[in-house]
Amino acid sequence: MPVRQLPEQVVNRIAAGEVVERPASVVKELVENAIDAGASRIDIFTDGGGRRRIGITDDGGGMTCDDLALAVDRHATSKLDDEDLLRIRTLGFRGEALPSIGAVAKLGITTRHAGEPHAWSLSVEGGEKSGIMPAALSQGTRVEVSDLFYATPARLKFLKTDRTEAEAIREVVRRLAMARPEVAFTLAGEERAPVTWAAALPGAAGRLTRLGDILGADFRASAIEVRAEREGVVVEGFAAAPSLTRANALGQYLFVNGRPVRDKLILGAVRAAYSDYLPRDRHPVVALFVTLDPEGVDANVHPAKTEVRFRNAGLVRALIVHALKEGLAREGKRTAANSDGAAIASFRPSFAPRGNWDWRRSPAYPAGPLSSFDGSAATAFAEPGQAAFDVGAPTADVRFQETPSADLLDRPLGAARTQIHQTYIVSQTRDGLIVVDQHAAHERIVYERLKASLARNGVQRQMLLIPEIVELDEATVERLMARAEELASFGLAIESFGPGAVAVREMPSLLGKTDAASLLRDLAEHMAEWDEALPLERRLMHVAATMACHGSVRAGRILKPEEMNALLREMEDTPNSGQCNHGRPTYVELKLADIEKLFGRR
Repeated sequence: MPVRQLPEQVVNRIAAGEVVERPASVVKELVENAIDAGASRIDIFTDGGGRRRIGITDDGGGMTCDDLALAVDRHATSKLDDEDLLRIRTLGFRGEALPSIGAVAKLGITTRHAGEPHAWSLSVEGGEKSGIMPAALSQGTRVEVSDLFYATPARLKFLKTDRTEAEAIREVVRRLAMARPEVAFTLAGEERAPVTWAAALPGAAGRLTRLGDILGADFRASAIEVRAEREGVVVEGFAAAPSLTRANALGQYLFVNGRPVRDKLILGAVRAAYSDYLPRDRHPVVALFVTLDPEGVDANVHPAKTEVRFRNAGLVRALIVHALKEGLAREGKRTAANSDGAAIASFRPSFAPRGNWDWRRSPAYPAGPLSSFDGSAATAFAEPGQAAFDVGAPTADVRFQETPSADLLDRPLGAARTQIHQTYIVSQTRDGLIVVDQHAAHERIVYERLKASLARNGVQRQMLLIPEIVELDEATVERLMARAEELASFGLAIESFGPGAVAVREMPSLLGKTDAASLLRDLAEHMAEWDEALPLERRLMHVAATMACHGSVRAGRILKPEEMNALLREMEDTPNSGQCNHGRPTYVELKLADIEKLFGRR
């Protein structure tokens, strides 16, 4: 087959296939154009999931008559000052959006520049450009796109339902609105009620306001401000406390120089920063904004500009991890059970009388008029019901002084008062009470000690007088021996003892008396899930977390009052003590005011 030059219309449709994947792609390109034009208000309207109609109106700078004529030609753009593609300061720069849209849909543009006496309009249908006509418009630009993909019917077959396409458009607008809190957005259409995000004030407060409007009040309540800067790279934004998680990573919003992106490097850094706080199947909610010199990032990687490549990727990743870890450590006392009102909601009374319930007709009360109720009836009522109040003896020594010392009451976690079910410590503070999970709390303490010891001079180890032989299957033994050096760094010295056994010669001193067999089995299970690409630091933290779980105070152990208070004081001095290293809360706090509300005193 001979080589031939493709017609211009076919070339435009091929280019459109790279840029215009679905209606949301059209909305993204047109809204980005409006932002680059300096708009302070952008209105988006869609019909039929964007398939039948998309309308974008802005109050930006607009275009002159000559600019409008060039705007729908391929590779014509106003967003490059010169030919330097390494210094991209705008959201769009390829000059392909408008001609690509015009090649597969009916496109109409009406625009007015401040220097023009009136507006001008232009239409493109299937790649055919009309003449420029005078029009009426007070300011900015209005773009109408209708019958999307009518010129390429095959593409229509790959579109999803109107509702799905409308949701994709909503997500695109949400991301752009998060990136530009100073711009007001309105999103309307027959698929949804109109949504308006008013322009926010500049600075972190305005950004949080916009993020709260989009991500919800729960994000605003749990948001932690994060910031780090080094060598001209700035990472800032807000991260949700570990109390707010999602089942997937779709709640992670990332922006580079104001451009919404989906970057594996940044997603990996977020996952690493939260690794000590969340269970494996939960994901954090964050909105991070990376700002750096345009020459330090390549925005020309993907036709739709959804991916970027950093010149110094290691620096960007390290800054993100540092910013998130610093913010989470600063708010480390914020627990998963306290931040969202879940604790109070759990105490709501589940019993509610139905209908016109009359307490006087209850079986516990005698029949007859209320005036005939006497002491004998009260006795008859009290005796059968008294068993409900027989809760047994407390599971700990509770011989405290009647009033705890003032200095203990003023401590963040208060004064220990009792232990219940041999698992939970109840403490009293100046304005409420706290329930502590003794195993989860001590697990975090041991974990942080292991990390600190490893960073300082290695984990102290204790040699066993008689090595403990642990029998395992051959595959598990091989897996453990392959990581023997990493385990030794935590004070766990093992040797192969035949094809199906391991000899444990040394144990970390911090763990005390521990079931070595159970510990090794858990470590082997975790190692089976490790990817070889997993960084050494992450692997070591997995080992430390598993060891901490086995070396902590177990549920079911009776604690003395001084032991309980000592545990509370250690929690106050330990970073990130609000969660154990599996992401579960270590304590629940109930304020006195909340308790009074539960009992109707407020």
